[in-house]
Amino acid sequence: MNTRAACAAVVAAVMRAEASLNTLLPKYASQVAVRDSGLLRELCFGTLRHYPALQVILEQLLEKPIKAKEAEVSALLMTALYQIRELRTPDHAAVNEAVAALKALGKPWAKGLVNGVLRRYLREREAIDARCAGDSRYDHSHPRWLEALLREAWPDAADAIMAANNQRPPLCLRVNRLRSSRQAYLALLAQHDIAATPAALSNDGIYLAQPRDVSELPGFGEGLVSIQDEAAQLCAALLACAAGQRVLDACCAPGGKTCHLLESTPQIGELLALDVDAGRLARVEDNLTRLGLRARTLAADAADPATWWDGTFFDRILLDAPCSASGVIRRHPDIKLLRQAGDIARLAATQFDLLSALWRTLKPGGRLLYATCSVLPQENDQVIARFAAATGDCAILAIPESWGVATAHGRQLLPTPGGSDGFYYALLSKTPQPGSEPSA
Repeated sequence: MNTRAACAAVVAAVMRAEASLNTLLPKYASQVAVRDSGLLRELCFGTLRHYPALQVILEQLLEKPIKAKEAEVSALLMTALYQIRELRTPDHAAVNEAVAALKALGKPWAKGLVNGVLRRYLREREAIDARCAGDSRYDHSHPRWLEALLREAWPDAADAIMAANNQRPPLCLRVNRLRSSRQAYLALLAQHDIAATPAALSNDGIYLAQPRDVSELPGFGEGLVSIQDEAAQLCAALLACAAGQRVLDACCAPGGKTCHLLESTPQIGELLALDVDAGRLARVEDNLTRLGLRARTLAADAADPATWWDGTFFDRILLDAPCSASGVIRRHPDIKLLRQAGDIARLAATQFDLLSALWRTLKPGGRLLYATCSVLPQENDQVIARFAAATGDCAILAIPESWGVATAHGRQLLPTPGGSDGFYYALLSKTPQPGSEPSA
């Protein structure tokens, strides 16, 4: 399949909210030449990363909007604009490739439209860009509703958050301390001429100077390292599991935190990895196998313990709650299209329900670590405050760390260029009541 046509098909499907980029990309990557798979990924991620700004430009170029049923044409135009603006693709190549892709898309009627729109942009680029300036979607490449929430939550940091969201993310590794050490793996990378530096926040983290495929990482197949953002690596130390404890990792897929808990405390008595999606749970099992770790996996709804809980309390619970993913937009730029303003309240309600359900399975004196990859207080501090107020035996524990920003009830990491993603943590303890079972 023509690579630009494949990109247009992917972006159009995201525009229609049919599926996520991570779901669509493998399907279409298998339809292009192997040598073009990297280009397809760059075009899809880049076009979606800059989609709000590209949409403003397209609005200036079109006399009337392209019909929704022809979303592939709009997507193709934005892909070409992305090539011209960000990849510095030669003008004639960007135009000719876009026009040629229409045949593969089955839309030859649009050749004149695509050719005319792109050539007009090349002729009038300076004036068009000047007219777009001042539109917040163009200036920050974020939907207006999300920018408004970011400015409300982080008035002094909103511009920096959006700028970080628009950058390519760094690649961070987590060393499997059961099989190596950070120092030893850094030396191994140096032997393979792979530039890397130790992470500042995680003792197991390593940043690569340049992202690369896992097949190029020495010892990856043997379980020496995994791919995991530095912010997500902090959960193991915060949960502080101990030997013999019963631990629950709720909403565990794809299993990075599950594996890190086991690497950090191999003497855990039992770890149950729970996820509602059986397909995603298979990825957890694959990761466990590659790393030589063992956990009990179960496909079930964490919000409905009656369907899976055996009545034996957990000493530790990790709830990595489903959220807006507003802290990892640079890794998932389709969030800018797939998330809507109304989703935030719905997600906050789900987060509260999960906390309430899982709390019943926590041993008195036990601890629950609440985590999201969101930077929005509506999903973080506000959920914790509401839950604590409604729960008589919940104590909010201080997180004794200096990273990120201290909030009323937890700590918030904001996305950092070359550093960690946006991530929130709150640590809760179940206060023992008279006659309750003591903590192990």
